[in-house]
Amino acid sequence: MARTYLYNNHIKLGAKMVDFAGWDMPVQYTSIIEEHNNVRNNAGLFDVSHMGEIFVTGKQSLEYLQMLVPQDVAKLKNEQAVYCQMTNEKGGIVDDLIIYKLEPDNYLIVVNASRINADYDWFIEHTKGFEVKVENKSDVYSMVALQGPKSIDILEKMGIEKSKQPKSFYIMRTKLLNCDVFISRTGYTGEDGFEIIIQNEKVSELWETILEKGKEFNIMPVGLGARDTLRLEAAMSLYGHELTEETTPVEAGLTWSIDKDKKEQYIGKNVITNQLKNGTLKKLIAFKMTDRAIARSEYKIYSNNQEIGYVTSGSVAPSLGENIGLGYIKTDNNLKINDTIQLMIRNKLYNAKISAKNFIKKHNRVN
Repeated sequence: MARTYLYNNHIKLGAKMVDFAGWDMPVQYTSIIEEHNNVRNNAGLFDVSHMGEIFVTGKQSLEYLQMLVPQDVAKLKNEQAVYCQMTNEKGGIVDDLIIYKLEPDNYLIVVNASRINADYDWFIEHTKGFEVKVENKSDVYSMVALQGPKSIDILEKMGIEKSKQPKSFYIMRTKLLNCDVFISRTGYTGEDGFEIIIQNEKVSELWETILEKGKEFNIMPVGLGARDTLRLEAAMSLYGHELTEETTPVEAGLTWSIDKDKKEQYIGKNVITNQLKNGTLKKLIAFKMTDRAIARSEYKIYSNNQEIGYVTSGSVAPSLGENIGLGYIKTDNNLKINDTIQLMIRNKLYNAKISAKNFIKKHNRVN
């Protein structure tokens, strides 16, 4: 099992470690609910070094990336980022990722931990005919996420004034601890915050420094358990759950991210364009339990005693004091928000109500 360069830091803090995508990662340090609420109210520090960093350079970098994703990469300004899905010929999602335009013909792509090798192979496989260079530098860099309303104060305490901090979905190259770093204003919690990419050898010092500087702002280290409840409250999809190679961005409710007027041909465009025009056979919904039960991945969803879908994610929502979830249902039922569905849990049906996907108000988009 792989370990990040922060493994010893986690052990020192008494973290409970678990296997996640082949990585030995902290699931919690204190309690998931305490860590969750602290991110919503103060700030939390996450080890996300298991994520991958792939660089694409060369004079045909833009044309190459345009062929891989439904989003219009040409719209990016220097140092701007865009959330993307990399799709296959059937419109299925190879991975969801963030593309950062560092400068013309120079892009950084952050990919999911479980998909690093598959993504890199996909990138290389599709370089034919393009003058590009693709480099997987996931083994060179580590990444931490500083999230929560007080993250801007902590970063300022680290030496970067608020007026000089990147805007939402922008990235900057600067120095921290006399080391070159990338700082992006992105995250996976629904809160304002930053992701900092740094050389492996310096990440332990960075981790300790952020926790020390953040003491006056009540910062806490946060594990994967709260990372999951935070992203679920924000209705953010997780690869391997809401997103798979058998699911398209349209089915996953990501039409807001697709550039409908993109002229360039990209892999899976015909399928995605057809779905945008004619609809899909399944769709992702959000729901809240009305009976006392907790939804879990792969539970079956029913309506009028007929199986119509399955749960992809479910948990307690600490910010709401409710039990929530996401799942796919067939579209021919014409179910809508506030309609009742049932979940099969241990051979018994429990009621839930379809909800809007805004379980909480997000604060991750700031000017």
